[in-house]
Amino acid sequence: MINGIMNIYKEAGFTSHDVVAKLRGIVKQRKIGHTGTLDPDAVGVLPVCFGSATKLCDMMTDKSKEYEACMRLGIMTDTQDMSGKVLFQKDVTVDEATVTSAIMSFVGGYEQTPPMYSALKVNGKKLYELARQGKEIARQPRHVEIPQIWILEVSIPCVRFVVECSKGTYIRTLCADIGEQLGCGAAMESLKRTRVGNFKIEDAITLSQVEQLMESGDCEKYVIAPDSIFMDYEGAVVKPEAESALLNGNKLYFGQLDLEHKKLFNDKDMLRVYNGKREFKAIYTFVKKENGFKPYKMFL
Repeated sequence: MINGIMNIYKEAGFTSHDVVAKLRGIVKQRKIGHTGTLDPDAVGVLPVCFGSATKLCDMMTDKSKEYEACMRLGIMTDTQDMSGKVLFQKDVTVDEATVTSAIMSFVGGYEQTPPMYSALKVNGKKLYELARQGKEIARQPRHVEIPQIWILEVSIPCVRFVVECSKGTYIRTLCADIGEQLGCGAAMESLKRTRVGNFKIEDAITLSQVEQLMESGDCEKYVIAPDSIFMDYEGAVVKPEAESALLNGNKLYFGQLDLEHKKLFNDKDMLRVYNGKREFKAIYTFVKKENGFKPYKMFL
């Protein structure tokens, strides 16, 4: 059984759920989960968790992401990308400098209203299900962080750029919002996710490659250990007398741990915890008022 993360290159035409379903067939394992939905037409990095690492799925969605997008000016669709119904088209009269200025004004972040064609749930129903019924409901804007945007090419009406963003950012909506600011409308023409946390597109492998690796017995070489995404946290090995406390998910205290760097902890700081064999077992969080650690996520 595989326990770890694989950096999968999601190809166009597959949903993220399709990728998981196909991987279950390829590796003959049920316990698999993806770490963040990509639209069917989008391609790129999709970290997939196997076995005990599926407990990481919700934590991985918090990681920063990077996308390369192509935006088409002068058009607006109901889905905010080129797959949707065209709502209006307009001649683009803005120049390159104006386009560049509008795009860069979104650096730092803004209040973004999620699109109707999204998997967000309202009263138990996904927004895209309501949108397909011709319904539109009010959505609350959410703050999204956009640390950086790099403009790769401006060839009006098309613009290619790379954006680094926080979780919950819709690049389709960013394109539409840029178009609205310019007064000509815009829709996303293509999208490639180039990074999720430390998972980069140059290291991603396709489903067909996974199939070949399974046949050759080399698949494990591409499985990333769960603790690899937590290396910015302090690490600790439990002392022999605390092994049972760890295995039972009990609280741990300084006297029960051999810390890597003997650092000072602030409230809610995270800690990687290993057993005596140096096998990764858990993420603990520091509780200042108790001067100890409580389990946050177990990988037993």
